[in-house]
Amino acid sequence: MKTLRRIHPSLWAMFLIPTLLLALTAYAGNDVMGEIQFEGKSHVEKTSGVWVDGQYVGYLKELNGSKKVLLLPGDHNIVVRQDGYKDFTEKVLVQPGGKQVVLVRMEKAPTAPFPDMTATVKIDVNPSRAAVFMDGLFVGHVGEFKGLGRGMLIAPGTHQFRIALPGYQTFETDIDPLANQEVQIKTDLVKNGAPLAGPLLTAQASENTSASAAHGVPQEVQDHPKR
Repeated sequence: MKTLRRIHPSLWAMFLIPTLLLALTAYAGNDVMGEIQFEGKSHVEKTSGVWVDGQYVGYLKELNGSKKVLLLPGDHNIVVRQDGYKDFTEKVLVQPGGKQVVLVRMEKAPTAPFPDMTATVKIDVNPSRAAVFMDGLFVGHVGEFKGLGRGMLIAPGTHQFRIALPGYQTFETDIDPLANQEVQIKTDLVKNGAPLAGPLLTAQASENTSASAAHGVPQEVQDHPKR
């Protein structure tokens, strides 16, 4: 039968003290950080992208729970963007351990005339919470253009797409669709430090579909042209 060895109290202290210090450090860090909560009444606000100090952090509806926004004390610049709407901007002063609510209200922006001829872009990218940019402009998150009956109408011709999410390598590709053509952008974003996977682009002719969806509602097309 094996005998149990008695551990000297000083050895217990050597194990417990570092663990206690780590716990206290984590607690102190959470106590110093301040939380920003975002509220929006309509689907437009809830699907808008949020930037903090120039960094995309996600779309408004998802920024809670494990994805809540914690910031160091001090001034921070908040920008909320939605395609077809003016940028919402606000400067906040974060207090240690404090919590404040930013009420977001989006206002319509002037839009270009709807093109006579269009192409359809469908996006199948994981994770679906990633931000989608077309020709340098934020147009929504992947989930709005992914799945059966969803996509966006764009003018035929060359367009650059960029899909970005913190913690992942940014994906970029160019497309050059013809009128009435459907193009699908499909890939999996790669976490930082991992090798980059190649994209899958497919194109096919499709019947031109008129825009009938409300702004920001995922449908087969959007109700506004993308430049």
